[in-house]
Amino acid sequence: MADLKQLARRIFSETLAAIDIPLAIENILVRNGRQLCLEDSVFPLDNFRDVTVIAVGKASHAMADGLVRILAPDVAFRGVVSAPTAPLAPLPGLSYFTGGHPLPNEASFQAAQAILSALHDCTENSLVFFLLSGGGSSLMELPLDPSLTLQDVREFYRALVNCGASIEEINIVRKHFSAVKGGRLAVAAARAAKITLAITDVPVGRESALASGPTLPDPSTCMDVFKILHKYSLLPKFPDRIRLWFDSGSMKETPKQDHPAFVDARFSLLLGMHDLFHRAHHASEAEGFVTCCDNSMDDWPVERAADSLLAQLDDFQRGNCGAPVALIADGELSSVVTGDGIGGRNSAFVLSCAEKIAGKRIAVLSAGTDGLDGNSPAAGAVADGTTLDRARAAGLDPRDYFRRSDAYSFFKRLDDTVETGPTGNNLRDLRIFLAEAR
Repeated sequence: MADLKQLARRIFSETLAAIDIPLAIENILVRNGRQLCLEDSVFPLDNFRDVTVIAVGKASHAMADGLVRILAPDVAFRGVVSAPTAPLAPLPGLSYFTGGHPLPNEASFQAAQAILSALHDCTENSLVFFLLSGGGSSLMELPLDPSLTLQDVREFYRALVNCGASIEEINIVRKHFSAVKGGRLAVAAARAAKITLAITDVPVGRESALASGPTLPDPSTCMDVFKILHKYSLLPKFPDRIRLWFDSGSMKETPKQDHPAFVDARFSLLLGMHDLFHRAHHASEAEGFVTCCDNSMDDWPVERAADSLLAQLDDFQRGNCGAPVALIADGELSSVVTGDGIGGRNSAFVLSCAEKIAGKRIAVLSAGTDGLDGNSPAAGAVADGTTLDRARAAGLDPRDYFRRSDAYSFFKRLDDTVETGPTGNNLRDLRIFLAEAR
């Protein structure tokens, strides 16, 4: 049984190793002499007086490195990078900030101010690259109301991320609250030519949710915000100053598709769900598993998703008798915080599976491709058919740990956490189900 867990760990590790961000940039942004070609658009470098690079998100360092490979050595640039970690080798011309995640910190505010300052100087002769990846919402933040403090904003974020709302709903609220989200960075560099390259941790078709859509038109409205605040009874959970700001009618509508700032703007996806599936599918089949994929459960509660995916796995086994099978799933599930424990949606998902797979020749791994899971130091966890017996022998009650939102502590006691450290990437959460042949 332990072999299945190890195989799941190996498939996850090999999937991460196969993702090459600088190469993905080189494949989509091609330099031909003094021209840059992006899909069907051509950007003559001699037409621009200056080049600005803005990188925000967990993959910022790798994305900046990949872009500079293309620009160097003869294209001068300046810019700002905000990431959750410091760079191993800072690039000349770039100012670096180590922002906070999942809650913004002082560096998140400083990064936003530096970005707005850099964009303020851009003209029609400027070319701006926005390099966006997951986590950007908290790594770059500045409220529209300048009287709000960092502590106010951190409490605001904490209430949002713990209320059970989907990531899309959370981002709708943040877009209307922030000076740097919901298309407002594009407006800050309205006259410049703008290229956004993105690594997405959001579902296809919802790209404006990535990093809360700082460079894309925002399809949501102020009315949507108030519906979400009411749905989750959020206003009483906010700090007084923020609650008063929402009540005062000060909230402005975000820029929409017809805003002139989006006329000379391009958005291209470097890596997304299909890239993650392709690499995980390949790694799983290389280990001898007949493999299928599922991406239908974004925002589902973890327990409902666990039931559905395990049912799919059972059906897949029945259709492939005599062969070991794998089910690969991605996306972000909903896990309401009901206690003050340590963990996140990935370890909570695996914990919800532990009793359901007890005694079966099945392993389940769920982990964030960014290497982080909620407020824990792990990416996620892994369990198999022996986990429940091992937990009971150690005096651990999985339901009690789930109720206290303490899944990390549960799996840490069993040595079944998945710990990678920050990966410099964020292609959504990955769930791996492995089952021996029947």
